[in-house]
Amino acid sequence: MEDQEMQLKVKRVTDKFTESMYVLANEPSVALYRLQEHVRRSLPQLAQHKTDMQSWEEQSQGAIYSVEYACSAVKSMTNSILYFKSIEALLRQTIHLKDQMSASQGRSDVSVSSSPIASQPIPPPPPPSSSS
Repeated sequence: MEDQEMQLKVKRVTDKFTESMYVLANEPSVALYRLQEHVRRSLPQLAQHKTDMQSWEEQSQGAIYSVEYACSAVKSMTNSILYFKSIEALLRQTIHLKDQMSASQGRSDVSVSSSPIASQPIPPPPPPSSSS
């Protein structure tokens, strides 16, 4: 009987001790300590991750801006076909006028070759002004 009483007392003491240890391990101050420990270990990694993400965001924003700018440039080029056709027509007209001037200058050289003024070279026309 004493043996059973002793076992019962030992069981009560161990149960009380286990309960005390459980309460102590889960006490709020211990939980806060564990939380602080976790934050201290993981904070440098989180800060580095945040810095990396900000860098990637800046790079992404730059790439997005470049793509949007390129798209708007392509759209404006498709809208400017009329201007290119006008430039082409003006160039054709200029070439035609130059050919006419060259032909008329060649004829005038033949007709004026006997005069003393014809021996002087004709200066080329001035280059077009690039002020526009």
